[in-house]
Amino acid sequence: MFGSKKSPGPEQEAASPAAYPGQGELYAASSRRRRPFRRAPRWVKAVTALVSVLLLGVLAFGGYWAWRLQSNISTSELTAGGQRTEGAVNDSTDRLQILVLGSDTREGNNSQFGTADQSSGYGQSDVMMLLDISADNKHVNVISFPRDLLVDVPACTDSKTNQKYPEQKSAMINSAMAQAGIGCAVDTVNKLTGLEVDHFMMADFNAVKELSNAVGGVEVCVTAAVNDPDSHLTLPAGKSQVQGDQALAFLRTRHAFANGGDLGRIQAQQGFLASLSRKLKSEGTLGNPQKTLTIADTITKNLTVDSGLSSIPSLLTIANRLKNIDPANINFITTPTVPSPQDPNRLTLDEPAASNFFAALRNSPDLSQPAPAAPTETPATPAAPAYDKSLQPVSIANGTGVTGRSNAIAGLLSDAGFTKLTKLQAQAQSQTMVYYSAGFEDVAADVAALFGLPATSVQQVANIQGVQLYAGTDFATGDKPAAPPSSADSSGSVVAQTGSDQTCQSANPTGY
Repeated sequence: MFGSKKSPGPEQEAASPAAYPGQGELYAASSRRRRPFRRAPRWVKAVTALVSVLLLGVLAFGGYWAWRLQSNISTSELTAGGQRTEGAVNDSTDRLQILVLGSDTREGNNSQFGTADQSSGYGQSDVMMLLDISADNKHVNVISFPRDLLVDVPACTDSKTNQKYPEQKSAMINSAMAQAGIGCAVDTVNKLTGLEVDHFMMADFNAVKELSNAVGGVEVCVTAAVNDPDSHLTLPAGKSQVQGDQALAFLRTRHAFANGGDLGRIQAQQGFLASLSRKLKSEGTLGNPQKTLTIADTITKNLTVDSGLSSIPSLLTIANRLKNIDPANINFITTPTVPSPQDPNRLTLDEPAASNFFAALRNSPDLSQPAPAAPTETPATPAAPAYDKSLQPVSIANGTGVTGRSNAIAGLLSDAGFTKLTKLQAQAQSQTMVYYSAGFEDVAADVAALFGLPATSVQQVANIQGVQLYAGTDFATGDKPAAPPSSADSSGSVVAQTGSDQTCQSANPTGY
């Protein structure tokens, strides 16, 4: 059989090997000529040994770092019971949406930033950004959702405990994660935008602190000196390098920028990320193996991802798609919002701007392209109201701050057929609302439509009779309340800045 070894037979043992005919001088000369090819010089052996040692070292080093980075990563479920209609994506070639979250939990490594009674467990999403990468890697959108935004949170199930949580109406979007975990935040964003998030990445306070140190600081700019006692952010006017605790304070402060609200903080976060992207690009940081490993170690130690991103090759796939993108093609966007009529410290979607924006985003990651036009329909003939307007009790609460303003508003209602009117003097409030008691929903909707008020400005209450138009300071003049300020700029664009824009944050002029 091929490859087997046989024992010598009798004839083999008896036979003597034939003598080589070239014994003597010929054999000796032949031996001398072959010796240099049989025995390598000592330096070749030394180099071979050294290369072998280095190769083993490289393999051991690479294996160690692969093991270390992989063991750093924590995972959680992508959803909390939300149904998906799209199939699996190819992370290398398909359009991707990745929800990036920042947890405010004070547990574990984050105990240095506060106590567990402030936030524990999953924590609330202090930062919520949707990273949208086009299939051709030419467009990247980073959409920020204000933590104060009121939304409907769907029913969610905690994947760790299987505990079910009911749907919440008009809840702050940052609370979606607090009970049922990261998957509930994903389901909430899916419901809000009509998109289906493919992956998530959640980091904590410590991640920002360590990452800013790993890259050697990030350049930021403020229009005036900042000294915020709450976040401990201290900066001179102009440009500064922030890292460690000051980088975290820059991203977390609520009082230092703009009017002291969440939108000012979002602008600062976007400016910080734009500056970070420019630094990584211009300094070739990701081309430096030592810096890259340090950054990767820092990020993975403080990162929780879904199972689809739970391997180092998967994370490298995303990194490779992002590393060559021109910062000018990174759009930072804030979801269009307006102050909530119920609470000026909260925000609601600015409609129809928000719906138009989400439709455009679903259609294409290139926001320079218009959203698809809605199909044209022949307008239906308005149906006659199922009630007599002249019999409906409508009161006018004058909260405009202008004496006698209710008379002019009463005239507008009377012209529209509402003649059973009562005029009241009321405490001033900023936004006009329509309140109604049970059974007057249709009347309230018609009064709101008469003055161009959105559905969010209509609310049922128990202590009035019929319908009440509570006129706010936005209705001090004119035939309709003034439109509230929106987070979109005056041109209607939702793009706040790009990665190439070097912005300077407006310091809060009212103090802290």
